[in-house]
Amino acid sequence: MRLAALLTSMSLAAPAAAGDFRLQFPLDCTLGESCHIQQFVDRDPGPGARDFTCGTLSYDGHKGTDIALPYLTDMQAGVQVRAAADGVVLGTRNTMADEYATAENAAGIEGMECGNGVVLRHGGGWETQYCHMKRGSILVESGQKVKAGEVLGEVGLSGKTQFPHLHLSVRKDGAVVDPFSPEAADTCGTQPEQTLWASLPPYQAGGVLGAGFSTAIPDYGAVKTGTADEAPLPPDAPAFVFWAYAYGGQAGDFMELNVTGPGGEFVAHSEALQKNQAQFFRAAGRRLRGGQWPAGSYTGVARLLRDGHEIARFVRSMTIAAQ
Repeated sequence: MRLAALLTSMSLAAPAAAGDFRLQFPLDCTLGESCHIQQFVDRDPGPGARDFTCGTLSYDGHKGTDIALPYLTDMQAGVQVRAAADGVVLGTRNTMADEYATAENAAGIEGMECGNGVVLRHGGGWETQYCHMKRGSILVESGQKVKAGEVLGEVGLSGKTQFPHLHLSVRKDGAVVDPFSPEAADTCGTQPEQTLWASLPPYQAGGVLGAGFSTAIPDYGAVKTGTADEAPLPPDAPAFVFWAYAYGGQAGDFMELNVTGPGGEFVAHSEALQKNQAQFFRAAGRRLRGGQWPAGSYTGVARLLRDGHEIARFVRSMTIAAQ
């Protein structure tokens, strides 16, 4: 069966009891370290968006769980996608390019927004779908039986996406089910009595994906690719810039960037977010005014603050050599 035939538009319809159906985590990565959950199923029945906690990690009409890698270089290195439960392969696609979705390639993606992927049937009306996988990486074929944890392929950048990730959809009798709160479709905020996860992944309301040093404010494309960090900086670098890359930002959040050096405080910057941002980066630094940067160790700390409380931080250190 062709995967395209399985990619029909579905609404958040009647929820179904989980029963004995349980999901294993489908990526070979560590949440909070080498991957993060960028988006959850949209629980808002109207034009807005909210995740199962009533938080902002979703967008209107989103029908799955997006488990993302920090950088494009992580995808290129290879991160395995695994079957979340025992099942039979219903369909696959394996030939779409790994590239950011743009206005220029939108026509070629239309109708194949999932990109490369796999659909599994698990019995009892349950299905899981794995989207945006790497071209040529898929190892299974239609009709094949797979066990939970078996490798299906690798995370990619195919289909309609702006970052490398796995989109996992769960369906019961054709209706989308939120694996974090399967018993209620259009509500949020209440502690679910049960989930579909064998081991519940932790919820993180936003985070700092990475940070680095560079000789100028980096291009956002370089940040997303994972090539923006130039540490250690040379003593005669024209500028000293510390930057951080984050996700799940909300209007009113603050990103703090602080660097201490051989002489103490070296950079101190705090900036409020003016709007919700799924992913973003901020940078701060100093220009060289003659001479050289002091030799020694520098430590940058990026903090994401919400309502005055730290919800995430990332620490990056480097040493400027003496000349």
